[in-house]
Amino acid sequence: MPELPDIAIYVEALERRVLGAILKDVRIRSPFLLRTFDPPLESAFGKKLVAIRRLGKRLVFGLDDDLWLILHLMIAGRLHWKPLGKPASSKAGLATFLFSTGSLLLTEAGTKHRAGLHLIQGSATLEEHDPGGLEPLSATLDDFRVALQAQNHTIKRSLTNPRIFSGIGNAYSDEILHRARLSPLTLTQKLKPDEVERLYEATRVVLVEWIERLRAEAGDGFPEKVTAFRPEMAVHGRFGMACPVCQAPVQRIRYADNETNYCPRCQTNGRILADRSLSRLLKDDWPRHLDEL
Repeated sequence: MPELPDIAIYVEALERRVLGAILKDVRIRSPFLLRTFDPPLESAFGKKLVAIRRLGKRLVFGLDDDLWLILHLMIAGRLHWKPLGKPASSKAGLATFLFSTGSLLLTEAGTKHRAGLHLIQGSATLEEHDPGGLEPLSATLDDFRVALQAQNHTIKRSLTNPRIFSGIGNAYSDEILHRARLSPLTLTQKLKPDEVERLYEATRVVLVEWIERLRAEAGDGFPEKVTAFRPEMAVHGRFGMACPVCQAPVQRIRYADNETNYCPRCQTNGRILADRSLSRLLKDDWPRHLDEL
């Protein structure tokens, strides 16, 4: 799922292309994409785009007359820019946004179409779509600590909860926890003050680093390689590969459709965290320490 750094780069690229442009039409191929009916989508046609912003992991397009298009890409939704005169069609296309300066194509890989589009009116209504999580790049250390420790969850769960922190998902939470040298399963209310500060700094540094990296990668072009799995990442998606810091094999905890990746030497003092399904299957054969691997 595109997270804060990816959405930030989408916003920058779109600002250069469509801010101030006219939204001429929206052609929707999937009947499940549009989640609202009032106001009708046609009421946005002919309106000028006056703002583009990030709302959590959502993209928000502000139009004249206080109209707002909210696009949630979910896991597999991606955006592609087509300049004027270039065909804007794709077998995986869910919708095409036709602007006076070009076309924005929304695609979604796979058969489970989860991306959603809302058209609402009024800034007050827009606030209702905000999960309310703290913005990690503008928060103070005290704000961060209060949000983190208001409830007693694992750090991984708290970082990825959109009602606690805005824009952080599975991929960047792995990277943040590795940088902070903290176990993903540590409970937030058991963190010491220096560990909270370490996590705060790691959160800001990792997100800024990746925004700058993705910005450099895109250059003046449109970001076309948005993915949660990148070779430059330290642990996310790198199960069994060497940690870039200590060379220990990266481990994982799998649950449902997600997994948490971590370095046992850097983050858990060598302890192998139990995988809910695999550790139950292996029982006594499950390695509990890095030395047993």
